[in-house]
Amino acid sequence: MNRRNVDRCFAIARFVAAAAVLMAAGILVPLTVAQQPDGPQTSAPDPVGPTARSTVPRRAGTSERVVVPAGTRVAVVLENGISTRNAKAGDSVYLRTSFPITQNNRVVIPVGSYVRGELLDSKRPGRVKGRGEFRMRLNTLIFPNGYTVNLIGAPRSADSGGDETTDSEGKITGPGGKGKDAGTLATTTVTGTGIGAIAGGAKGAGIGAGAGGLAGLAAVLLTRGPEAQLPRGSTLDIVLERDLSLEGDQVRFTDVGNSSPITEPRHREH
Repeated sequence: MNRRNVDRCFAIARFVAAAAVLMAAGILVPLTVAQQPDGPQTSAPDPVGPTARSTVPRRAGTSERVVVPAGTRVAVVLENGISTRNAKAGDSVYLRTSFPITQNNRVVIPVGSYVRGELLDSKRPGRVKGRGEFRMRLNTLIFPNGYTVNLIGAPRSADSGGDETTDSEGKITGPGGKGKDAGTLATTTVTGTGIGAIAGGAKGAGIGAGAGGLAGLAAVLLTRGPEAQLPRGSTLDIVLERDLSLEGDQVRFTDVGNSSPITEPRHREH
């Protein structure tokens, strides 16, 4: 072997040794991995290093639930008046919360939330007996931020400025008409007595009293009793009949100090 061949062999050996050192240090990537085949690729190339991950942080969803227990009383104001004179089953009822509900020093139902319900039935007062009454159920709660949930609730008390009463099933009953009926009979009897006395003395007074009484009885039989009604602006207490489950991230309110003015009640129908 001549001198030139010996030098060439030593050069190749040094090159191989240097390449081995670089590959061991991770500086030189094997050609079989770094090189890509020529021409169109039909599949993605194998990854050179670890799979890349998005650096944009993903917002983890909250699993917090806020539960407003059954039996909670929610103060509301009626936005549309109700009267047995024209109310019927299926009519919508609209209310608005007037006092906040808190839990663990946190407002979970703020003032100004909307409540929707419907009338289940409505009955006008009778001409001889029977009072006017209607029943309602509340089924939807809409928060100021638009978050909407289903609820099951019914009124337990109502302040309408009248003599309506509320039972445990959400039935609102109007006042009775016995006092009014007695007044009508007394008025017509006295009037008849006076007219009869003028016309025919004592005998005429007796006849007039009887006629007046009959007239009063006829008026009572032809006239309905007082309607059951809740004017717009009436205040009610709604009682939740089942637990109300809320998403925690939907009931984080930062401005809960502004309340809407209470709607002035309209004059009651007579």
